[in-house]
Amino acid sequence: MTEHELKELELIALKVRENIIRMATNGGCFIGASLSCADLILYIYKRYLNINKDNLISPERDYFLLSKGHAVPALYATLAEVGIIEKKRLEKHLQTDDYIYLHPNTNIPSVEFHSGSLGHLLSIAMGIAYDCKYHNQKNKIIVLLGDGELNEGSIWEGILVASAKKLDNLIVIIDRNKFQANIETEKLIPLEPLEDKLIAFGLNTIRIDGHNFIDIDNAFSSLNLFNGKVNVIIADTVRGKGVPSIESRTDRWYANFTKAEIQKLLTELYSNPISNVNSNIIKAI
Repeated sequence: MTEHELKELELIALKVRENIIRMATNGGCFIGASLSCADLILYIYKRYLNINKDNLISPERDYFLLSKGHAVPALYATLAEVGIIEKKRLEKHLQTDDYIYLHPNTNIPSVEFHSGSLGHLLSIAMGIAYDCKYHNQKNKIIVLLGDGELNEGSIWEGILVASAKKLDNLIVIIDRNKFQANIETEKLIPLEPLEDKLIAFGLNTIRIDGHNFIDIDNAFSSLNLFNGKVNVIIADTVRGKGVPSIESRTDRWYANFTKAEIQKLLTELYSNPISNVNSNIIKAI
């Protein structure tokens, strides 16, 4: 990745976060979980998968499934920034005359399957991966899981089957923000040593900083697809990443802010050291 490409990703990531924050009012959204996976989803759409507004029904397209469906603002925000949906649709979040609401809906372009109930979309992704292999297609299939979602037994059953069937066109990403709803994962049902567990299940496992685009790019570039093993990326992330006042807070899983509070969060976002963009570019609400 060139320095120019890196800067472009970082700038778009800020816009994605701005979009997410703006959806956290008039009813609110799962802002913490969305901000933790924003960089990952942006990279997937912008740099890795063959998905764009012109090939959404092509059998040759790649597939992305958001299993942690409550983080859909990150997906909506990314789809708007890469031109798959119109950005003005985000303003209709939770309005009854559009489909932009709390969980993914297949009426939104690029949403392959409904999600919301956790633990389901790994199996759906496996079915797509198996079908693509059966037809000798080279599609890549990515499913993004939340770490709290790993408490679902269906995830571990799925991993066993995916490994047994050698679904080497499947990439599983775990958003390891260390929270499940309003409690820390390690205080509820500890997941660590997570990497060792996945390796023991026969998966090719990589662990990265899920907010560092160089780390993310290196991880995806090193994946050994179509070589007999399922690939898993554990992405260590921060709930609420980019807005320090709400980072790693148990009470910022779901939030419904006033418009004045949204403005303060946007000012904080663009004043954060992760941004070189001056706060005066923030649009008035």
